[in-house]
Amino acid sequence: GGEPMIRSELIQKIADENPHLYQRDVERIVNTIFNEITNAMAEGNRVELRGFGAFSVKKRDARTGRNPRTGESVQVEEKHVP
Repeated sequence: GGEPMIRSELIQKIADENPHLYQRDVERIVNTIFNEITNAMAEGNRVELRGFGAFSVKKRDARTGRNPRTGESVQVEEKHVP
């Protein structure tokens, strides 16, 4: 893969490659796409963009973990992770 890209760099790259589009419109499109992905994942849905990637949220059950510094057992709550 290449270097990670932040949202503003993605917007700039798309705007540079599509000079017929206003940068503010590209920004609105990119933000809409990210918002839709985020909303779908927040509802527990899986999002698949063919040729790009798939995003989903997995439930991790509560468990007993260990503090690496002290070796002491700690309770880790259930959580949902992307």
